[in-house]
Amino acid sequence: MNDLPESRFADPVWHALQSEHRRFAVRAGDACRYPAAVAPFVAVAAPTASALRELSSLLARGEFVWLFAENLPAVPEICVAGTLECLQMVLPAKVTPPSAAAENLRLGAGDVPEMLALTELAFPGFFRTRTCEMGAYYGVRLQGELVAMGGERLKLEGYPEVSGVCTHPAHRGKGFSASIIWQLVREHRRAGLVSWLHVGAANTHAVGIYRRLGFEVVRAITITRICRAD
Repeated sequence: MNDLPESRFADPVWHALQSEHRRFAVRAGDACRYPAAVAPFVAVAAPTASALRELSSLLARGEFVWLFAENLPAVPEICVAGTLECLQMVLPAKVTPPSAAAENLRLGAGDVPEMLALTELAFPGFFRTRTCEMGAYYGVRLQGELVAMGGERLKLEGYPEVSGVCTHPAHRGKGFSASIIWQLVREHRRAGLVSWLHVGAANTHAVGIYRRLGFEVVRAITITRICRAD
């Protein structure tokens, strides 16, 4: 199956925390979230006023998080700080990943400081100290320096998300990101899984790269940045 079913991918955070990532879930009634050190994502069973009030109890003062929903009902406990338009893309089964010239390095807890520094150049705030616990991460080192990385973030049954893909500006154009993506895809294919990803709709450069690799846009989706209103 190459499509991303609307029933789960309209809010992949909620469904990940009910399934493959249930070990991370912090809950309050109809609201749940990843721990702040893992990922800045929260979810509700449905975007109702009562669920948003329950969600506010899971947020720290001054903490900003992302919710896969838009046009939220107004509740005094939650402040909306903005929205981000994203595309969900999937790699169809008809695309055959190339053979590996060499395997990339598996990254772990000891690499986190460098991973944080590298991702801050590309998408500040999304990668956290425990994000690498969400799935497999790989990287490329040149003369000991981590110059490219990528891995898995949201995980739903049968659908691991490719995420955190970035290359240091001084080393772009060398194929490192593509090499990491294909390594993840090969692992997914061997396990019978479907590779997919999120990308900012305005990031036309990244969208073009993913299209050239064979990824196809399935849908546009809006995520909302919120915080506790106190």
